[in-house]
Amino acid sequence: MSAGMWISLILGAAIVVLLLIFILQNNVPADFQYFGWQFQLPLGVAMLFAAIGGIFVAGIIGSVRIFVLSRRLKKIERSGR
Repeated sequence: MSAGMWISLILGAAIVVLLLIFILQNNVPADFQYFGWQFQLPLGVAMLFAAIGGIFVAGIIGSVRIFVLSRRLKKIERSGR
């Protein structure tokens, strides 16, 4: 494997360890309400779910933007020929 892949693997493992420590230290139960549902989760887990949700939203918005730009580029390329 290349050096970059090893560095990425080590950084990813370090982030996972830090996340696990964060979740274990923030295991105080918290009450949540979402569209009428009421439930209780450990605070660290809830914050992790919120971060994952944010990553999904950013990924979807980024994917739509890339799709729009690629269609615009194809349109420009077709009109230039």
